[in-house]
Order: sequence, then structure tokens, then C-alpha cells
Amino acid sequence: MKVGIVGASGYSGEVLVNILLGHPQARLAAVTSRAHAGKPLAKVMPALLGRDRGLAFTEPDAAALARSDLDVIFLALPHGAAATYAQVLVPAGKRVIDLSADFRIARLETYQKYYGDHHAPELLPLARYVLPELSPPAWKTEAKLVAAPGCYPTSILVPLAPLLQAGLVSRSHIVANSLSGVSGAGRKAEEMYLYVERAESAKAYGLTKHRHLAEIEEQLELRAGGPTVIQFNPHLAPMRFGIASTITVPAMPGVTVEAIYAAWRAAYGAAPFIGIRPSGETPDTAHVVGTNRVDMSAVLDPRTGNVVLTSALDNLWKGASGQAVQIMNLWFGLEETAGLV
Repeated sequence: MKVGIVGASGYSGEVLVNILLGHPQARLAAVTSRAHAGKPLAKVMPALLGRDRGLAFTEPDAAALARSDLDVIFLALPHGAAATYAQVLVPAGKRVIDLSADFRIARLETYQKYYGDHHAPELLPLARYVLPELSPPAWKTEAKLVAAPGCYPTSILVPLAPLLQAGLVSRSHIVANSLSGVSGAGRKAEEMYLYVERAESAKAYGLTKHRHLAEIEEQLELRAGGPTVIQFNPHLAPMRFGIASTITVPAMPGVTVEAIYAAWRAAYGAAPFIGIRPSGETPDTAHVVGTNRVDMSAVLDPRTGNVVLTSALDNLWKGASGQAVQIMNLWFGLEETAGLV
């Protein structure tokens, strides 16, 4: 199976390259980058020396990619840019997995509210939002274009969605506080993300209207059966990788922590990338960085009547590239864990 990556020199692109070079059933055949076109892959990513298979970066030419014999193409691009490539690749019959936000939101008006103009609105009906552990399997035959979830949304949807679906918690008064490593902002030179600015420092940002909020609420509404409101408070933390989320949500009358865990076990069964930790044993980003796993746990606070959910994941693995490869595996009928363990 031949695979290409558009935008392979960013953080998520680099993780994709690393995973796919070790994938047992996929051959990385094309890596593109405007900034590095013509340079050997190992020159830009020296850690891959000896594993790079002689690959070199090429110009990201959508028409050439559409004519190629690639079986699947990953778009590791900023929002807006990804849609312009999908507009060429999808009509050409290429299977496309988009890591940007361009196709994560089904409602055009919601996308426009948070991101501005959409460059390929005609593709929205063809796109499928796929969080592998939660999405019904029909997407495998229906999809022509797959939107991989965002990192913050994955850390919130995985623990919360099954509880809403089971009617165990309220659809309102939900508060999610999430801390992210600075790699989540992408590879860019801005003062806010410089090491000396972030070391020994943590701060909230994007309060009340972070772009991921639209994705989170739309997906929760689909699973809860009605409008779901969440107060989402993202924070930058002094770490390179990882996301830790703490979600506080009112429990429905009579709900026990045992019922919470039963709902999780029913939803995830033997899901290979879900780590359900005992109540009171809160997940740690240090234990999931470099893996495709979400760890999570829950406690019930009898004083407030709230369930407190905690989760941790690697923002570039389960929050981006690892999850995208997991989607590819399922889409092509491979082992779900191929290349990821």
C-alpha cells in the first residue's frame, strides 16, 4: 500500500513519517513540503537517518498527487490549506485523511463562525468524522474523505461521550479544563511558544471560543441526542507533548461510579488504545507520550453530585498522527494496531 503525506515537515507530519516508515503494510512513497522541496528526508529529520529509504521532499503539487498511484494521502496542513488539496484529490478517487479542522465540522455555518470561509464546502457531505472508538463502522464503506479528530476533542469525547449516550450525566453545566504541550500549536516561531516564555509557566488561552469547542459540542450533541453545552478552558503547559483534561459534569440522580465504569467497559470493551484506570488513579501524560493510548479514570464527588473525569494522551499521537494511522488501518481492513505498537 503506497502512502503520501502533504505537509510532512510539521510536528504532526514528522510523527506520521516516523510511524509510516515502520508500518508493516504501508510504504511511504511521497513526502511534500514547500519549505524543504528537493531536500533529502534525513537531512531535514536527521533522527531518521538509515530509515529514510532515500526519500526526498517534493513540492506539494495537488494535480501530480491526484495522478499518482498513491493509495491514501494524509493532509498534515493548517485549516484552509487542506481543503484546497482535498478539492483536487477526492474527485480523483484518492482516499484522503485530513488532520486539519477543515472537515471535522459538518455544519457549514458553524465552521464559518469559528474558522471563516470554507474553501471546499461541496465536500462536506462526503466527509466522515472518525474517532475510531466512537464512530459507527459504516464510515468504512461510506467515506471518501475522513476527518481525523482534534487533540483536545479526543481527550474530552472519549471519556465523556459514552456517559452522555447512556444518560448517566447531564448535557449542561459541563466544564472541561485541558492542559496542552506547546507542540499543539504547530511548528511556528511566535513569542508565545518560545521555550523561555513557556518554561516555568502555565496560562489559559482561547477562553469562551476556542476553535475546538465547535467540534466538541457538535460531536457530543450527536451522541447525547440533543444540544450539549460545555465550558471549555484550554491551557498551555510547560511541556512539549501531551494533553491532560479534567472534565466536571453533574451526575444524574442515583448514578454510581460503578455505573460510570460499566458504561466505559460497554463502549470500549477490548479497544486496544483505551486505558481505563481505577477510580482515583488519575492518568499522567508522562505515561502516554509516544503512544497511541488514551488513559482515563473517574471519581464521583458526593458533596457536589459531580462526576470528575480525567484523561491523558499524546497530542501528536492519539491527538493527531497516531489516530490518523489507526483510521487508515481500519479503512483498509488492516489490524487496528498495525504500526502503532
